[in-house]
Amino acid sequence: MILATTDSLAGHEITNTLGVVRGSTVRARHVGRDIQAALRNLVGGEVGSYVEMLENAREEATERMVRQAEGLGANAIVELRYATAGVMQGAAEILVYGTAVEVRKL
Repeated sequence: MILATTDSLAGHEITNTLGVVRGSTVRARHVGRDIQAALRNLVGGEVGSYVEMLENAREEATERMVRQAEGLGANAIVELRYATAGVMQGAAEILVYGTAVEVRKL
C-alpha cells in the first residue's frame, strides 16, 4: 500500500478514486506516565513514554485505515492526514484519514 500526503504520486496515475478511508484509536494517559511527565516538565525535555504511546496510537490508527482501503480494493491512499482530539479528561483520539485510490505505474 502506498501512503502519501500529496494528491498525486510521482510515476503513477490514479485510475480510480474509491472514497475516504479512516482509522482511529482512543488512548488514555497512565498515572505512571503522568508522574514522569510532571517531573520532565520541571527540568524540560522530551517525555519518552508519551512519545512512544502516541507513536503506537498513530501506527494502530494507520493500520486500521489501510485495512479499510484494502477492503475497497485500493493500492494507495493519497491526501493522508492525522488529527488528534480530546474525548474526555486524560484521553485522546488519534485519527488518520485519506482518499483510497487505485493507481498504476506509468
